[in-house]
Amino acid sequence: MKKIGILASHNGSGFENIKKACNNGTLNADVVCIITNNSNAGVLEKAKEYDVPSFVINSKIYPNINLDEKIAKQFLQYNCDYIFCSGYMKMISIDLLKYFENKIVNTHPALLPSIYGGKGMYGRFVHEAVIKNKEKQSGVTIHFVNEVYDDGEIILTKSLDLDENETVESLESRIKNLESKAIIEAFEKLLK
Repeated sequence: MKKIGILASHNGSGFENIKKACNNGTLNADVVCIITNNSNAGVLEKAKEYDVPSFVINSKIYPNINLDEKIAKQFLQYNCDYIFCSGYMKMISIDLLKYFENKIVNTHPALLPSIYGGKGMYGRFVHEAVIKNKEKQSGVTIHFVNEVYDDGEIILTKSLDLDENETVESLESRIKNLESKAIIEAFEKLLK
């Protein structure tokens, strides 16, 4: 059985989707630990609910050390095969990537490669830009993380057509629903 570690900064809804899929047998894997950079992250409560070990690693708690090295060592201690970025809002450096090359998975709320990826393009900002540019389609991209934002090898994409009266809120909601399915589908593909 493969072991998945989670990196999250806020609520970690992707974690919950993966954990449920592991628990119901959809994924032949288990989530073995969660690391967050935010001591107030909602994912810490979810970790308790699901009895998954969780750790806060940030510069306030660990000043003057290489945080990505510390994160890598924690994931290595739990023998993680894959790491999923569940709304992780920090750039991942080579210090973590060297241990988990093509093993760190991210989800992006737009179709990549496109102008809707890169630094500053996340969450609501993506949907606002898509609506402003009157795009006909948007979607979700699940990809490996490398040292450039939203640039790693694509695992899969899922698209949807925008409605004529699409709003940022409606698109955000539809993308979140699509994303929850795409994350599981991507891990099904990776775990084969």
